[in-house]
Amino acid sequence: MGAMSEAYAAAGVDTDQSDKAVAAIVGELKSAKPDGGSRVVPLPGHYASVLTVAPGLGLAIATDGVGSKLIVAEQTDRIETVGIDCVAMNVNDLVCVGAEPIAMVDYIAVEESDPARLGRIAAGIAEGARQANIEIPGGEVAVLPELIRGHPSPQGFDLCGAAVGTVAIADIITGDAIAPGDALVGVPSSGLHSNGYTLARRAVLEQGGLALDATPEELGGATVADALLEPTLIYVRAALALIRSDVDVHGLAHITGGGVANLLRLGKDVGYAIDTPLPVPGIFPLVQRLGNVTEREMWEVFNMGCGFIATVPADQAEQAAAILAEHHEGAAVIGRVTADTGSVTVRGDSILG
Repeated sequence: MGAMSEAYAAAGVDTDQSDKAVAAIVGELKSAKPDGGSRVVPLPGHYASVLTVAPGLGLAIATDGVGSKLIVAEQTDRIETVGIDCVAMNVNDLVCVGAEPIAMVDYIAVEESDPARLGRIAAGIAEGARQANIEIPGGEVAVLPELIRGHPSPQGFDLCGAAVGTVAIADIITGDAIAPGDALVGVPSSGLHSNGYTLARRAVLEQGGLALDATPEELGGATVADALLEPTLIYVRAALALIRSDVDVHGLAHITGGGVANLLRLGKDVGYAIDTPLPVPGIFPLVQRLGNVTEREMWEVFNMGCGFIATVPADQAEQAAAILAEHHEGAAVIGRVTADTGSVTVRGDSILG
């Protein structure tokens, strides 16, 4: 994501150090190769990995968790929806390579085994599965009181998943087809989704001193807890409808941590210009005001109201927007691909490059 966000670092998340740590892990894991040779389809930096499992058939796989959004869920005892976030963070990544998600397994680590609480968490996972049209064939629960500490204790838990999907090897959306002049079609987010919560919580709850039941003006009557716990949107049905249409989809990007700089995961030999951003939900200006976060830093960390972006030929942009809007109202053309390699701009202001 380029230069580290100073506000995020102050909140305790050093993104530069995190990038170096990921690189160290990748460097070690590359040495693990099966006897028969690797099945991995090279897609460096993409949203999901794809393995060749039969002639012409790929198995896409992704894994992710919910992150420190879980702290807010614990503090408010509103744990029924974070399972939706867990599913969303996985399947939204899978579909970016052109795969149809088919299943996810979950891993729940708890401080204390409470059947009622586990049932409430599972209800969210099941709802996410329905929204994504996938199955949950299995999972794991680990009781780890020495590792997990709740807010408050003993109600702590962590939640993550690993999802799989199928894609024809010839149909993988690699991003290689992206070219200057292509259009960017953005799909609205529902808020923070599941990224940047360390910074958001620090800004709103610590620096701003707001209670979780406060109703600041930016939120239009919603409470801070309502805004922070709004579930991540699941874009699978919309993305698959676009993929199955006659639109030539050059790239798909799930806008997560790092904001619109995620576009560079698709094609680094081009640039991306966001000329007309989608409307920004009130939680973002609230975080910016209370945390004294710069505009650039906000775009470096958060989705800023756009959770998913499709890159398509300019002459098919309106058709693509209409297909996506059938599932997510407000989808619209937000920008274009440029020849400025490695650059990401918003209204002409540089985010990267």
